[in-house]
Amino acid sequence: MTRRHLIAVAAAAALGAVGAFRGLREPRAEEGLPGPPGEPGFDETYRGRRIQGEPATGAAVHGPGGWRVTVDGKPLGLMRRADGSYLSMLDHYQSYATPLAAARGAVDELGAHQTLSGRLH
Repeated sequence: MTRRHLIAVAAAAALGAVGAFRGLREPRAEEGLPGPPGEPGFDETYRGRRIQGEPATGAAVHGPGGWRVTVDGKPLGLMRRADGSYLSMLDHYQSYATPLAAARGAVDELGAHQTLSGRLH
């Protein structure tokens, strides 16, 4: 083996270790990622609409950070983006840092006279 080969192997091992430890790091709240299980949900009235949300688990959730969100009792589909933000089924072009912000954005999109259909797809 040459010295160049040994350096390349050592560098690859070091980068692999950094990647492994980076995956173990706990996400920070300012990154918009979900906190520990049991993270508090929300229940508020925004522009005359009742929005509720809670962290969801189980078969209904597609990946980590899933939320069950409703607007006036009807389900609002949220999708988690790779960067940790959320988008709603009403606006696929705007990203929101939290599920609450996405629910408020959906209410803004609905306006005063529209309602959700109640279907997620």
